Amino acid sequence: MNNKDFKNITIVGSGYVGMSLAVLLAQTNKVTVLDIDEDRIKKINQRNSTVEDDYINEYLKKDNVRLIATSDLNDAYLGTDLIIIATPTNYDPVKNYFDTSSIDLVIKDIFSINKSALVVIKSTIPIGYTEDLQTKFCSENILFSPEFLREGKALYDNLYPSRIIIGSKLPIANKFANLLAESALKESVDVLLMEPKEAEAIKLFSNTYLAMRIAFFNELDTFSLKNNLNSKSIIDGMSYDDRIGHGYNNPSFGYGGYCLPKDTKQLVANYENVPERLISAIVESNKIRKEFIAEYILDKKLKNIGIYRLVMKEGSDNFRESAVQDIIKNIKKNINMSIKIYEPLFTGKNFEGCNVEKDLETFKSTSDIIIANRLSEEINDVMFKTFSRDIFNVD
Repeated sequence: MNNKDFKNITIVGSGYVGMSLAVLLAQTNKVTVLDIDEDRIKKINQRNSTVEDDYINEYLKKDNVRLIATSDLNDAYLGTDLIIIATPTNYDPVKNYFDTSSIDLVIKDIFSINKSALVVIKSTIPIGYTEDLQTKFCSENILFSPEFLREGKALYDNLYPSRIIIGSKLPIANKFANLLAESALKESVDVLLMEPKEAEAIKLFSNTYLAMRIAFFNELDTFSLKNNLNSKSIIDGMSYDDRIGHGYNNPSFGYGGYCLPKDTKQLVANYENVPERLISAIVESNKIRKEFIAEYILDKKLKNIGIYRLVMKEGSDNFRESAVQDIIKNIKKNINMSIKIYEPLFTGKNFEGCNVEKDLETFKSTSDIIIANRLSEEINDVMFKTFSRDIFNVD
């Protein structure tokens, strides 16, 4: 890569995607993060991460990182060669479509200030969205490049990417791919250039496939629980087959988090006029799994229910669409049960009508049963009254 191609880079959004990209590129480039949250801006300017990620925190301490944050549009966009959009796109169940309003607004602001910059969308979007933007703004300088990051390991996944995909075959797309590849530590990274719709489809199909794996092993676990079988024995026996493998085979209460719930629903929506049965079944399977887990807990007829952590997994600070929240909602239908939650990252006293216990020892001693989507060493002493489907103790 020739750094002269992109002297100044702006990242819009400072979540997992934006923060990890900003730190990755700030090693060899001048990077500005644009955000509307003043607390996040302050954190970045003080060299603190806005998300839980050990690699990001480590790299922010390095002297060669050239990174600032601002809420000023002119400071962020004027004179910038490359603008990467990493704003959230939640699924809107009413419209049956991703809510892309944040991206729409960002691009409108960009083109009112800087019409020459390359704009790359990293947010997950519906199939066909990039081409619609290119037509609307009469510009081929709007590209889509899907990200494949894990919560808590976002910078690591940028440093050692599985592949780099760009939804364009123009020369500028190759320059952006080179920027990412040469900022990584992985020696050789596969780069795939393709049409915008194909790149958009890859992100949705990739995450839906992962959701399918999770749903499959969760249904296996449901069968095992109903028939008094050992799920671990069955999964081990399957996973040693190289065609199946050991990835994404650890049962849980259901898939959740930033990506899988919304991406699976969006793909179902994109199948509106296409024959399918499997894609929509994945979404339904996840719903059924959470209902089953809640009923399984209710059948134990214990009064004091303790929910250990709202986050999806250890090392994450994300509560969004975590499976355990639906478990809580289903359990709450039984008025004879009391629910308390232990979540050190939640600062309030009440979550969804449930008391939040700040002291772990009090939480453990006053719970008749502890519900944990993922296990942790700090509850090893109460495993005798802990219910979890975390068989392999991995994400």
